[in-house]
Amino acid sequence: MAYLGNRLLSLVLTLFLISIVTFAVTHILPGDVAMIIMGTQSNPEALAGLRQSLGLNDPLLVQYGRWIGGMVTGDWGTSLVFREPIGPLIAQKAVASALIVAMSMSIALAAAIPLGVWAAVHRDRWQDGAASTTALLGVSLPDFFWGIMLILLFARVLGWLPSSGFVHPADDFLGAVRHAFLPSLALGLGLMAHLTRMTRATMTGILQQEFIRVARAKGLSERTVIWRYALANAIGPVVTVAGLQVGYLFGSIIVIESLFNFTGMGWLTYQALLNRDIPLIQATVFTIAAVVMIVSLLVDLLYTVIDPRVRLG
Repeated sequence: MAYLGNRLLSLVLTLFLISIVTFAVTHILPGDVAMIIMGTQSNPEALAGLRQSLGLNDPLLVQYGRWIGGMVTGDWGTSLVFREPIGPLIAQKAVASALIVAMSMSIALAAAIPLGVWAAVHRDRWQDGAASTTALLGVSLPDFFWGIMLILLFARVLGWLPSSGFVHPADDFLGAVRHAFLPSLALGLGLMAHLTRMTRATMTGILQQEFIRVARAKGLSERTVIWRYALANAIGPVVTVAGLQVGYLFGSIIVIESLFNFTGMGWLTYQALLNRDIPLIQATVFTIAAVVMIVSLLVDLLYTVIDPRVRLG
């Protein structure tokens, strides 16, 4: 419980620091919120009155206190571009991004673990070289490159999958999966490469340990030794790294969602940046940071379940 309490305290303090940085950076960005609302041809007196009513003339400390207070109480303000309350808008777009992140993580783990195990079992052979080359290729090429190639192949040439748009899972689950598959695959390929290398390195070390030799000496099948004993000890670090990569996914999702016109959190953040929608920028950046921090905490707690040698303390 002490461990959990310390992690929760660290989470709150980190989010507090992130809120300060987010607020400070968005106030450095060029652009006048009042002018964005009323237009460049607005009357100077009207602009001054709007600034006063929005509290833009208040000291930054007062503005920050008002903003963070609204974030805590659920009053996130109104988007300058979409003219909608920011809270419900983010909740709607978060569904799309959650679907992409979940699918890309599933694709990456489903491919990386068998590939990494295969490479470790055949260490220094052609199978290991093939797996390592595949992983190196995935790491070297950016996500948007995979996205463009996937659009050209599966959407333009083969016509199997849509290249843009979003369908809400509650309306049509299979349609949502079809629209999310290509952007999820584009994200998952880079992540798969990282996890493949991690799985290979971890499995290679474990396969050389004494308890693996003992298991083989007892006459256990190679399949049992690898998948039941070796992988059971290797999966913890792999899951931990996968959880930490959620931040990587959310960092890349802005480009991928914009490329596929997939209207999720990444697309929303890009639109906010493009149109200098300061309240929306603040809310989306803070929300993404909070999600990454919470997932990191959950992964650490999950690690204590996967590996019984780890104890909370």
